[in-house]
Amino acid sequence: MKRFLPRKSDFEFRSWREDLLAGVAVGVVALPLALAFGITTGLSAGAGLVTAIVAGFLAALFGGSRFQVSGPTGAMTVVLVPIVTQYGAGAVPVVGLLAGVLIILLGVFKLGRLISTIPWPVIEGFTVGIAIVIALQQIPLLLDVKKPAGSNAAQVAWHTLSVQGINHTAILLGLGSALLVILLSTLGSKVPPSIVAVVAGTLVVQFSGFEVARIGSLPRTLPFPHLPHLDPSVASDFFSAALAVTALGAIESLLSARVADGMADSSSKSDPDRELFGQGLGTVAASLMGGMPATGAIARTAVNVRSGARTRLASIFHSLFLLLVVLFLAPIVGQIPTSVLAGILIGTAFRMIDFGSVRSVLRSTRSDAAVFLVTAFVTVALDLIIAVEVGLLLAGVMALRHLVHSSSVELEDVSEHLDLNEGHRLLHEHIVTYRLDGALFFGDAHLFLHHLTQVSGVKVVVLRMGSLTSIDASGAQAVGEIIRELHKKRIDVFLQGVFPAQRQILERSNALSAVTADHHIFEDLSDALAHARSHVRRTLHSEK
Repeated sequence: MKRFLPRKSDFEFRSWREDLLAGVAVGVVALPLALAFGITTGLSAGAGLVTAIVAGFLAALFGGSRFQVSGPTGAMTVVLVPIVTQYGAGAVPVVGLLAGVLIILLGVFKLGRLISTIPWPVIEGFTVGIAIVIALQQIPLLLDVKKPAGSNAAQVAWHTLSVQGINHTAILLGLGSALLVILLSTLGSKVPPSIVAVVAGTLVVQFSGFEVARIGSLPRTLPFPHLPHLDPSVASDFFSAALAVTALGAIESLLSARVADGMADSSSKSDPDRELFGQGLGTVAASLMGGMPATGAIARTAVNVRSGARTRLASIFHSLFLLLVVLFLAPIVGQIPTSVLAGILIGTAFRMIDFGSVRSVLRSTRSDAAVFLVTAFVTVALDLIIAVEVGLLLAGVMALRHLVHSSSVELEDVSEHLDLNEGHRLLHEHIVTYRLDGALFFGDAHLFLHHLTQVSGVKVVVLRMGSLTSIDASGAQAVGEIIRELHKKRIDVFLQGVFPAQRQILERSNALSAVTADHHIFEDLSDALAHARSHVRRTLHSEK
C-alpha cells in the first residue's frame, strides 16, 4: 500500500506561486460547474460543491496525476439522474460509497492499464453521446419548470416542452449564457467564460427584477461525515448501479489523466493504478459527506495545465478556494439563477465535442465510423454503460473481421535484422528503428504507445510499417500520439513502407500531419536511414 501514499517527490514547493494562481483559475471555472452538476443530478448545489472540495482534495493528494482536477462531472450526472429518479436522492451516497470502494480495488489490483485500452471510436462515441444528454438534461431548468417524471433525458426533454408555465425570461437568460460561453471560448477569452456568464446573468436578474428560479440557500460549513442508510431490499439494485458508476469513474478519470499527460511539458506521466486509488478514495469521502461520485474532469484539468500548474498543489489549492467560497460567499452564490447554470452546461456540452476528432473517426474506416455512431446513439437512447458495452463488443467484432495474420504488434529493434556493426552504428548516430508486425488494433494501441514513447537519447525514430497487416482508428490515433509525444522530446519520426490503404487511414485520422509536413515518409529502408543520418547531422550542427 506504500505506493499509493503521497510522497515528497509529488510536491515542488518552490513553484507554489504558479500552483496557487493555477488553482484559483481552476476554482473559478469549477464553481459554477459544481453548482450546476449538483442541481442537474437531482441533489443540490451544495452537494456539488462538497464533492468538488472533498473529492478534489483527496484525489489530488493520493491520485496518480500531477495535474488532474477532480469533482462532479457531466458524464457522471448522466448515470446518476436515472438512479435519483428511481430511488431518490438518498441512493446517491450509497451508490457512491460502493463505487468508491470498487474503484479503489481496481487500483489495488493494477487494472488501470486494462481500462486504458478502450478503443478510440468508443471513447469519442460516448463523449458525443454524453454531451447531447447533458444538453437535454438542462431543458427543465432552461424553461424554469418542474422536471417531468422519467429517467431518459431525451424523453424527459420532449415532455418538458409540453409543460404549462414556461418562463420565457429564463429561456433568454439560459440561451444567452450558452452563447456567451461558446463565443468567449471560441475567441480564447482569458477570463473563464462560465464566470462571465454567471456574473452577467446574475446582475441582469438583480437589477431588472425578473422572476426566475435561483439556487437558494447553501450550507455555510462542510457537513459532518456519516454512513448513508442502505435499504436491504434494494441492495442488489444499488450494487448494479455502483458497477455502472465504477466503470464510468474509472474510464473518465484515466482518459482525463491521459489528456493531461499529452498537454503537459513534464516528462512525468500519470500512474493509472494510483489514479484509480485516489479517485476511489475521493468518491468514498464525498459520499460520506452527502456528496456524489467524482471523476477526473477533462475541461478543468485542461484549464489547470494551461494556467501554468507545476504540481498537484494546484488541484489542492482549487479545492481550498471552493472551501473559502462555502465559508464566506454562500449567500452571494445563492442568488445565481438556475437557468444561467443550465445555459453554462449547454455551452459546456457543446465544447465537449471535438469536431476534428469526430471528423477523423468518421473518415478513418467504415467499421470505426459504425462503432462511433452506434455508441453515441445508444448513449442517448438507452444508457451510457450499455453504450460502452455495445461499443466494445462491436469494436471487437470488427477487429476480428479485419484480423488477417496476427492479433498483436511486435516491436523489434532493427539491429536484429541488420548487420551487427550497422545496428551499433545506428545507435551511435542517435537513430533507432522499430518494425511493426501483424495488426495494430485497439487492444495493442495503448501498449504500443507506452512502449515507444519511452525512447530517449536518440534524434530520429524510424517506424518500419511494411509488415503491418492491418490498422484501425485506435491504432492510427496511437501512431499520431507517438509522433506528437516524440516531437515534444525533440525526436523526429520517419515512416517507412506504409501501404496506400494504411496511409489513407492514417491521413484520415490526422495522424500524419507532422511527418507529411516534413516529408518523412519513405518506401525504402535505405532511403529512410540516409535521410535520418542527414537529419541528425543537421540537428547536431544547429545545436552547437
